[in-house]
Amino acid sequence: MLASEEQRQKLVDFFNTGTKLTYAKGEYIVRPGDSPRGVLYIESGFVKAHDITKYGEENVLIIRTSGELVGLTFAVIERDHTIIYSALSGVVLWMVPFDALQKHITENPDIAVPMLDMVTRMYHLHGGRIMTLEYRTVRERMASFLLNMAERFGVTSPTGIQLAVPLRHQDIASSVSATRETASRTLGEFERKGYITQTRSHITITDKAMLQHMLSS
Repeated sequence: MLASEEQRQKLVDFFNTGTKLTYAKGEYIVRPGDSPRGVLYIESGFVKAHDITKYGEENVLIIRTSGELVGLTFAVIERDHTIIYSALSGVVLWMVPFDALQKHITENPDIAVPMLDMVTRMYHLHGGRIMTLEYRTVRERMASFLLNMAERFGVTSPTGIQLAVPLRHQDIASSVSATRETASRTLGEFERKGYITQTRSHITITDKAMLQHMLSS
């Protein structure tokens, strides 16, 4: 990380001067065809960024969480209008207008450092998603996806690594370029083999080593 704790706090303090927004699970934050009304700082919750393919299928691009920004791409290059943002859980956001952010960065260049940290992390995450899609089989792509989610959202529990983010099978399917039926079948196979356990909305990785072995063999 390039940013200091003080610089990160200055960024948070600035966004807290903006407009507070709350969304319930499943609500659109940025609707299809719309553009963000400003840059959004996620105080709590999970935000799904996705688009719709020419075949009418949802394509999950990335999941963002507390401490991250939404709409930054549009603020810089004004090319974010095809991306849809929706709440994966209850979400609290703080919004500041694009021109207010640009003015504040000019007057307080220190806050650009934590933003650079975020952009670099997002670049790394998008690169990881591309690498996941390079695996030939759905089983390998699923294993890679689960390991990436564990690195990003994993919480150690007595039974393994719980993925704190709530994921529908459809979300997972679109992330690994598979049908929902194939994704559900693959997750079921992993569960029978003891690699994972599943509840209604959460997955726990119980055998991380086997998922890693699947990608190295």
